[in-house]
Amino acid sequence: MAPNPKYTDYKVVVLGEGRVGKTSLILRYVRQIFAENQQATIQASFLTKKLTLGNSRVQLAIWDTAGQERFHALGPIYYRDADAALLVYDITDRDSFNRVKNWVKELRKFVQKEIVVVIAANKQDLARNQQIPDEESQEYAKSIKAGHFKTSAKAGKGVEHMFLHISRQLLAQKSAEISTAAASGGSGPRGTVTTGRRSVIISDEPAGSDAKSSCC
Repeated sequence: MAPNPKYTDYKVVVLGEGRVGKTSLILRYVRQIFAENQQATIQASFLTKKLTLGNSRVQLAIWDTAGQERFHALGPIYYRDADAALLVYDITDRDSFNRVKNWVKELRKFVQKEIVVVIAANKQDLARNQQIPDEESQEYAKSIKAGHFKTSAKAGKGVEHMFLHISRQLLAQKSAEISTAAASGGSGPRGTVTTGRRSVIISDEPAGSDAKSSCC
């Protein structure tokens, strides 16, 4: 009987403004719990999650970062060596969505390798107070070649599916990198993201558009 494959470790950094639900999403996924009055994160920490996908075993180290403005300067310390970035915004808070673009700029500036990027439109349980139309956020995600998921940490909506997508993309990225290295020995350009089948440059402007946007 063949031995079970070892777990492959990946670092997933969760970014977003304060009170958008970053900690709640992580706790919902890893521990299946939700705290109505979750305290704001004041220092980075991580939880791990192991899962098996086909013949592959994955261990995610999911890093929770502080979203308050005064902690933003510490961001590069945590996401410089990340394999994936989850950008979270609150669908009832327009400013939290606008600031997603700032995080994309930060990733473009500091990340030195290909990473998976996903945007979470969180707090879907408050859809009656939604300020950002689904089409707007989905189009922005598409323009930067990022995944987009509608989530609710409170209700558990979309959380498992989102992290499963991230895990699959990480495995696909690894496979693509191995194939590329075998073929040419090269590496992807600085500041790129991967969809698992192709690499694309992280851009802080929507693809194919020079117009400034007031929303992202």
